[in-house]
Amino acid sequence: MVFSFLLITIIVMFGHLEDFLGASLLSRPLVLGPLVGLTLGDPVQGVIIGATLELIFMGNIKIGAAIPPDVITGGVLGTAFAIMSGKGPAIALAIAVPVSILAEMILSGLFVLRSIFNSSFNKFAEEGNYRKIELLHVSSGLLKPLLMGLLTFLALFLGTDIMKSFLDSIPAWVQSGLQVAGNMLPAVGFALLMNLMFNQKAAAYFFLGFILASYLKLPMIAIGGLGVITAIIITGITHKEEPSDELNFDEPPTEPAKEAKNMISNNDLRKVFFRSLALEANFNFETWQNTGFAYSILPVLKKLYTTKETMSKALKRHLQFFNTTAHGSTLILGITAAMEEQNRQKDDFDEESINSVKLGLMGPLAGVFDSFFWGTLKVIAAGVGISLAINGNILGPILFLLIFNVPHFILRYNLTFIGYNTGNMFLQNLAKSKIMDKLTAGASILGLMVIGAMPAILMPVTTPLTIGTSGSEVALQGILDQLVPNMIPLAITFLAYYFVKKNVKTTWLLLGILALGFVGNIIHVFA
Repeated sequence: MVFSFLLITIIVMFGHLEDFLGASLLSRPLVLGPLVGLTLGDPVQGVIIGATLELIFMGNIKIGAAIPPDVITGGVLGTAFAIMSGKGPAIALAIAVPVSILAEMILSGLFVLRSIFNSSFNKFAEEGNYRKIELLHVSSGLLKPLLMGLLTFLALFLGTDIMKSFLDSIPAWVQSGLQVAGNMLPAVGFALLMNLMFNQKAAAYFFLGFILASYLKLPMIAIGGLGVITAIIITGITHKEEPSDELNFDEPPTEPAKEAKNMISNNDLRKVFFRSLALEANFNFETWQNTGFAYSILPVLKKLYTTKETMSKALKRHLQFFNTTAHGSTLILGITAAMEEQNRQKDDFDEESINSVKLGLMGPLAGVFDSFFWGTLKVIAAGVGISLAINGNILGPILFLLIFNVPHFILRYNLTFIGYNTGNMFLQNLAKSKIMDKLTAGASILGLMVIGAMPAILMPVTTPLTIGTSGSEVALQGILDQLVPNMIPLAITFLAYYFVKKNVKTTWLLLGILALGFVGNIIHVFA
């Protein structure tokens, strides 16, 4: 059993190593659940529990300063204890939610603690010692998986027998209440995703997705396909390009840019891309992703600056505050590489313009890429993956990762070279065209259609209430189905969305929906 505990600990550490793996969703319950199940000899149950927890935590994403509950530690421990006790997804949920909240508090403390290292980073930059900056960035990033791995092993080693005895003593009515609560909790994830894109202009597409799922009973893949077609048609009508709006990257670069290309090779840029995967490894609440940016751009800096003084100035320049979406960060890195080359070659180059461009791009790129990757691509990947995995199909987690990461890594890799080769010209052309508006609008249409379908497909919540006198009672659920099928899941989703808009913390919202489902089942309002 100790060996199994070690393997489960390694799974938790692997999940927390995603900070070195480019936000590639390898830490999600849909991925880690099957690994836990395989370790404990029940991979099918691991897939099912992973899908159940993914539904609940699918809106759990770190955007800006929002640190969500730690679904990695909570999800793995919940899955492990549920499989070992034979109690199933309801018990996994009961364990995962409080453990995730507790782990979130610990991680928030770590993100504050990491700020202490900033003085050391600045000292090494002053010395021009990039090797120590690399070492400290990586070692600080390893603190998170090591800390959570230790806590996981202690929880398993010291608490397994106690947890088993406790779980065996839980009565059936409590398990039933937890099951209903678990069916409701995905509403929190849907609401968080809606918060990224839901607005008056795009709201109709949410309800279109709901209608397609509720009335026509279309599967998630079909609704996703219709969403793509709808987005193409609508944006083609509403975002017509004039001839002057077409992108043109054929203009020859300036002479300094040509010289710069002779200094930095494609291999250097590939190193920047691979290093960008560790952008968030040393995330902290003071300077955010700054050390990750410096770590990523170092292959270029080492090629350009060969003296202590010039390297020191460059390092200090890139240890300023930085924060953007990890998926689009390579565009800024590529543009920065081009500007650093011009700075190296031109004595009159304005060094301050490098950070000005970085700061100016952070917000707009985060808005576009967060909306696309978190609000659209991840939603589609989760919809397809969960719909298969909830029935124990191992293709669910596989398709989940492929649908998200194939376009993710292709785009991320190419943005490095686009940013470098076209520099600011890329941004100028992009601003003149309507392509970003078109992509944003299309992503919103597609994402909302898929999100709208999810309450109908993935939230099996009904009511056992009846109306009428004894002997002539009519099931309330039957009436609701005739009026609006899946009305209750839709109503709960909008209830959660209301509280998200009121800035209620995700932790309290999870606990509130959990209580609503549990108590509602006990008093026979929900089933």
